[in-house]
Amino acid sequence: MNFRSDNVSGIAPEILAAIAAANTGAAASYGADAITERVVRRVAELFEHEAAVFPVATGTAANALALASLTPVWGAIYCHEVSHIQTDECGAPEFFSGGAKLLPLPGADAKLAPVTVAAAMIEQGVVHHVQPAAISISQATEAGTLYRPEEIAALSTLARRHGLGLHMDGARFANAVAALGCRPAELTWRAGVDVLSLGATKNGALAAEAVVFFDPAKAAEFGFRRKRAGHLFSKMRFLSAQLEAYLADGLWLRHAEHANRMAARLSAGLAGLPGARLQHPTEANEVFIELPEAAIEALAAAGFGFYRWGGPASPCLRLVTAFDTREADVEAFIASARAAIPPAARKNS
Repeated sequence: MNFRSDNVSGIAPEILAAIAAANTGAAASYGADAITERVVRRVAELFEHEAAVFPVATGTAANALALASLTPVWGAIYCHEVSHIQTDECGAPEFFSGGAKLLPLPGADAKLAPVTVAAAMIEQGVVHHVQPAAISISQATEAGTLYRPEEIAALSTLARRHGLGLHMDGARFANAVAALGCRPAELTWRAGVDVLSLGATKNGALAAEAVVFFDPAKAAEFGFRRKRAGHLFSKMRFLSAQLEAYLADGLWLRHAEHANRMAARLSAGLAGLPGARLQHPTEANEVFIELPEAAIEALAAAGFGFYRWGGPASPCLRLVTAFDTREADVEAFIASARAAIPPAARKNS
């Protein structure tokens, strides 16, 4: 009954079995194994485009190293003010880029708008200023909202106009694909994305992400960056085995569809309670909702795990569902919140 994060979930049985299956016999090291080679082909097939694919173990590594490939040490990276790279990666993008500067910007529902980025664009060619180098967006966002293909394309058009790269933090990319019903290509290279951090860990893997360059020429130095950062695993087959199982037979989308469905049920059930207010639309697998204090205290007393979003006294909860969230737990959460609201208030709602 833990809704704190999709990181609290275990490993999907299919992925755990793939790790065990990879643990047989010897295999070439440092990514020269057959499993990694198959993953590269599978990603290219899935995205309908040639791609350079690099497995890494964490989303922070994927984001930081991808951005370092797009950004010189004097570069500037435009991102949302609540983006993961800005709030939760301990300066890794700046560190691995050698000093590039993150420029956080506001935006409704954690999304960047082209007009906002354009207004913040630094004059190019002035030696006293960091130079615009990249835009980074999250899909799904930190508010659980989604960029549509046309929104990504609009940001890409702005990026191209100024010679910037476009990076996508896709820690929850599967949730976006499942929710929007788009082909992966429509949300990435066809909309102008240069490099994707393709996440699997939040959706059933043990520890596996992939940095995907849709122009392999832009990945010319990435192998060195990954090695220097300590993410070129000698036994790479065990990262790749997770990704292969994840992307096989639609498992990644089935997991995401389930998590999204559980979030939608949770959101709908709570939003109808007296005193409840959604802070953001529920579009993927995250719910941000304000509840009466009595309901929050009752939920905590019942043993449910959740975060108060915005501080220990905040009335807003962030609730995250996962591939293994049980429908019974969702219903129990809603029922516990409802029971904590006085009958008179429920009757008048």
